[in-house]
Amino acid sequence: MKTALTIAGSDSSGGAGIQADIKTMITNGVYAMSAVTALTAQNTTGVTGIMDVTGDFLKQQLDAVFTDIYPDAVKIGMVSQSELIEAIAEKLKEYKAKNIVVDPVMVATSGAKLISDEAIDTLKEKLLPMADVITPNIPEGEVLSDRKIESPDDMVTAAKAIFEKYGCAVLLKGGHAMNDANDLLYTEEGPQWFYGKKIDNPNTHGTGCTLSSAIASNLAKGMSMKDAVEKGKEYISLALGAMLNLGAGSGPMNHGFAVTTDWEVTK
Repeated sequence: MKTALTIAGSDSSGGAGIQADIKTMITNGVYAMSAVTALTAQNTTGVTGIMDVTGDFLKQQLDAVFTDIYPDAVKIGMVSQSELIEAIAEKLKEYKAKNIVVDPVMVATSGAKLISDEAIDTLKEKLLPMADVITPNIPEGEVLSDRKIESPDDMVTAAKAIFEKYGCAVLLKGGHAMNDANDLLYTEEGPQWFYGKKIDNPNTHGTGCTLSSAIASNLAKGMSMKDAVEKGKEYISLALGAMLNLGAGSGPMNHGFAVTTDWEVTK
């Protein structure tokens, strides 16, 4: 079985973060491992508390994983502190990690900034150049490309700028800001659009985490970047289409919609 590692924060309600990543990886057929960057107290209505781990402890977690069950792919989610970003970059370089997918969680879809300018600078300098693919949303794409994105043509221009700056593939997600489900992959072969059907489901908590984890899972299994993205988009569309409805706010998707078994719990 192929393996994948998620480096991200914990979501106590299970819809995003490492919980969403692990569910996604399992459903996509790889063995999931995790290194926790932060504990959060959150649910579908918001975040009420965050407790970051130390850089040394994050390094210990990464040592434990890489020296025993080497991951075939690595997904990196929200990391809010420069110290933690530097720890991740150091260990990924030390262990020659492969198939690195970075979801550069910097700006919420609402436009609210989620990490400090210092941490964004560290992310740009240390981690993004190591990635095989990064998956920014529109606000994050604007930060990384230093330009406004207001149209599909703007997406192409911005994705090209990010690709040339960091030397990695870029999946720029249309999403809510563009009012569509169309994403743009930019690689050395140029731009390629992935068109998606807009699903009328308000429960979209954890979509970014889920898509990046699905892509990492597919890369771990040996898919090309194009196929990994295409299959990842198919997975998230089906997870949203399952129309799970939990919680009082923007709820989670049904990550395990495809899990079936003949085994039953008996009393």
